[in-house]
Amino acid sequence: MANKEKLFTEFTAPTTQEWLDKIEVDLKGADFQKRLVWRTNEGFNVQPFYRREDLKDLKAVDSLPGEFPFVRGNKKDNNLWYVRQDIKVDDAKAANEKALDILNKGVDSLGFKIAGKDVSKEFINTLLDGIMPQCVELNFTTCQRHCVELAEILVDYFKSKNYPLADLKGSINYDPIGKILSKGKDVSPVLQFAKPLVEALKELPGYKCINVNSAQLNNAGAYIYQELGYALAWGAEYLNVLTEAGVNATEAASRIKFNMGVSENYFMEIAKFRAARLLWAQIVKQFGVEDDACRMHVCAYTSEYNQTLFDSYVNLLRSQTETMSAAIANVDSIVVTPFDKPYETPTEFAERIARNQQLLLKEEAHFDKLVDVSGGSYTIEHLTDAIAQEGWKLFLAVEEAGGFLAEALKGNITNAVNASNDKRHADAAKRKEFILGTNQFPNFTETSDGKEPVNACACCDASASEEAQLPTLNAQRLASEFETLRLATEKAPKQPIAFMLTIGNLAMRQARAQFSCNFLAAAGYKVMDNLGFKTVEEGVDAALEAKADMVVICSSDDEYAEYAIPAFKYLNGRAMYIVAGAPACSEDLKAAGIENFINVKSNQLETLRAYNAKLGI
Repeated sequence: MANKEKLFTEFTAPTTQEWLDKIEVDLKGADFQKRLVWRTNEGFNVQPFYRREDLKDLKAVDSLPGEFPFVRGNKKDNNLWYVRQDIKVDDAKAANEKALDILNKGVDSLGFKIAGKDVSKEFINTLLDGIMPQCVELNFTTCQRHCVELAEILVDYFKSKNYPLADLKGSINYDPIGKILSKGKDVSPVLQFAKPLVEALKELPGYKCINVNSAQLNNAGAYIYQELGYALAWGAEYLNVLTEAGVNATEAASRIKFNMGVSENYFMEIAKFRAARLLWAQIVKQFGVEDDACRMHVCAYTSEYNQTLFDSYVNLLRSQTETMSAAIANVDSIVVTPFDKPYETPTEFAERIARNQQLLLKEEAHFDKLVDVSGGSYTIEHLTDAIAQEGWKLFLAVEEAGGFLAEALKGNITNAVNASNDKRHADAAKRKEFILGTNQFPNFTETSDGKEPVNACACCDASASEEAQLPTLNAQRLASEFETLRLATEKAPKQPIAFMLTIGNLAMRQARAQFSCNFLAAAGYKVMDNLGFKTVEEGVDAALEAKADMVVICSSDDEYAEYAIPAFKYLNGRAMYIVAGAPACSEDLKAAGIENFINVKSNQLETLRAYNAKLGI
């Protein structure tokens, strides 16, 4: 038999220090920490590279798929997940027809949202007619006070049809604490129904009924570590409620389901779900249950927070990477939010695309065949550990403060998430957080075509807000303020024209013209770039001939001392005058009467609002 040799044995593996020395040379004196180390919103640093030695102290790396603490997934031999689509049920027969249709198009999990007044045997009989519950996961959302009644009706219905009760999978979305956050009302008395609900479903062991809906935190702009830490505390609160009511701890843990959001931070979201399973297993273990009962069951919802009304097809790119994160992280089911949800009730086309986004990952990319494909990645293993530590700190802080329910009733959870939302909106306004197609690279020629934003936040309902005694989650999408600005511009009698007066140094004028076009087009202005002018007079004349409302001079810092003031004087107030950049001579320009400057440090949103005000919009 031929000798087997390991490849590359003649090469010496470089050490970490050798890599760092090479990077230092390539940086040419630039600060390593500032240029290459990422300071996350989650409170820890991410290095530009990781090596095997960085994982030597991580215990979870040695665990196996399907085994405690389940960081590598709940399954041992596959990564199958349910492709779920939710249906708002206004009419039982119509919803039934839609469900039967989409079950033939790749869906194997249905979510029905039913009004409390409609919960009845007749309604459920019509809704589930022809649907085989042993072949599809069924999930129900209704008024919290009707959950026990719904559970009893479902059990009777399944018995009457002689379905194998032990094989049925599904859930009832009972989550009073979630209503405290979204409605701003103390509905804690409804927690008394938790134990009766579990008892009502005793013949359906595959049904979850106590839900942690942390997706609403994600849709309110929570940072990843916040959703993780709060979800864990939320679940622990329900474990305490059930066990204190006399429910066996193993039974209680087996009835809890997590409906979590997933945002565009690709690797961090993969790490979040892995860390969530790891930490939840540790929490449940403290209640004295067997390892198998420590599994965390997660349905992932792609985010609504980062969706946009303008350039809405970019939403498909966002939700696709989000779906990939969730699938790679081995969640149990996924709901892809249709791309048009920010501005309309999703169309049949949008829903079909949303389904197919998951089917592509299954049928084309075979994501369902691999268990913990991210396992062993030095970066993801490190991120899993780091995000677990930050989430655990938040979990402990909530527990020390009296638990999730107590913190929710004080408004502390809502206020913390809303503070993060405010911070993210402020960052977006300054372009510290990019929204592709909105505050970065907007489509210059796109119009709304009559689209108006849909307020998807239930807590904004007029009757609910009148009765709110506590702060409510602010589910204002990240792009919403820019969209309001752009829609206002669209409704103006005339679309403002921004003309680029490019002059001087070729590279600088092109770079600044490109920057200015992107900056101003975010408000819906018509931007006109140019190849360059020999004199400022020629440029101003061309701008006035184009009926420009604003003239943006684009040149180099040094040349602004020569061109900016003469152009300003020649324009003589016939259009708004803007200097692109922050040249050293800015004070001299301001002394000459020039007021408007745009650069990378500008607050884009506030600047554009001010320009609209000057234009009478």
